[in-house]
Amino acid sequence: MRFSRSIVLSFAIASSLFAVQSPSQSPAPATDQAPPDTRSAQPKIPLVQLKRQWPELKLRRPVQIVARPDRADRLYVVEQAGRVIEIDMTDQQDVGRIVLDIKEPVQDKFNEQGLLSVVFHPKFEENHFVYAWYTAAKSGESPDREVLARFTANAECLIDPASQLVLLEIPDPAWNHNGGTLLFGADGYLYISTGDGGAGNDPWGNGQNLESLLAAMLRIDVDHPSNGKHYGIPADNPFIGRTDAAPEVFARGLRNVWRMSFDRKTGELYAGDVGQNAWEEIDIVTKGGNFGWRCREGFHGTEGVPDSSEASAKFIEPLVAYPRREGVSVTGGYVYRGAEYPEMNGIYFYADYQMGTMWGLRAEGGKLVTPPVVVGGVRGFHPASFGEAPDGSIFVCGTNKGADGPGAIFKLVPSK
Repeated sequence: MRFSRSIVLSFAIASSLFAVQSPSQSPAPATDQAPPDTRSAQPKIPLVQLKRQWPELKLRRPVQIVARPDRADRLYVVEQAGRVIEIDMTDQQDVGRIVLDIKEPVQDKFNEQGLLSVVFHPKFEENHFVYAWYTAAKSGESPDREVLARFTANAECLIDPASQLVLLEIPDPAWNHNGGTLLFGADGYLYISTGDGGAGNDPWGNGQNLESLLAAMLRIDVDHPSNGKHYGIPADNPFIGRTDAAPEVFARGLRNVWRMSFDRKTGELYAGDVGQNAWEEIDIVTKGGNFGWRCREGFHGTEGVPDSSEASAKFIEPLVAYPRREGVSVTGGYVYRGAEYPEMNGIYFYADYQMGTMWGLRAEGGKLVTPPVVVGGVRGFHPASFGEAPDGSIFVCGTNKGADGPGAIFKLVPSK
């Protein structure tokens, strides 16, 4: 799916299926995080458990869970090979309904390729638009590429593959680091995470190249096309009007963001940026920010590159980072804002795909206020993505017994 190195890691976690880990409440080392803001006392972060959902649902490589803005009783699971499956949240015995199958244009030959993200337009009830981010293989004169496409659904939410309108294509120099999250912000604009193009050490220098659409967070206006494109550029994008920058770029210096989310209360944009050889990090992405890749990895200069850098005012440091001994591929999560479990309110939950470990932290105003602690996880389960339901509930999807094992969905609940 999206391991942090350019080869597929093949080791397995030796443990019994569904056995809950014994979490530690010890925070990460101080060198791996920004200094906590201690202005206000915060309650202890609770342990959590993953409660299995829809046990009859058969999934293969689920990589995302998304909500539909006009139906509080529906969730949608994205499978890497190119399918989207609808789930009835009111029926725990639901076996799902396929609403989109685009296996034909999707290239999923290698581990980090495939259908990586889907998002419903905020006004889906009116326009029935659905957007997808996927990798496509060479076709004629078109190279391997990352594709942003719009599809149209019918009244029954069956999404027509033939309705595809390609909005954006980015040539892809290598098979890995394809980013992979689409989000609409409260501003109505579409946010897109892109990887650095792949291989190791960002050999094409995309991280610090403002003219590149790779290694970046993009922001576009899908409702107001302009200049011959199928989208427009928001007037307040940070680099608009510069001759040395792509106007789509919202932030840069991001190696390979795998899952990002807006805090529905504060509007802050959290991102899990997959590291290379040493550090996995969580960033709060801000407009115009430079998050340091390839010069920086976590809070450190990147080993083995000529432009390795010490901390600098021009680079925004992560909120937190964890070392390779604790995990190898971060899965960004969500801040819990539901009403069902008030003890979880305000906690940002995230995980490591390979290890299955899950952490929780608190941040306010972009500053860490409660350092991360291990809150739980399921041994043998690889958490590929978190998802947020309309009521604020947080779900996790992934696979058991390795990347190609059976898929499963869990709900995040406090440990009793």
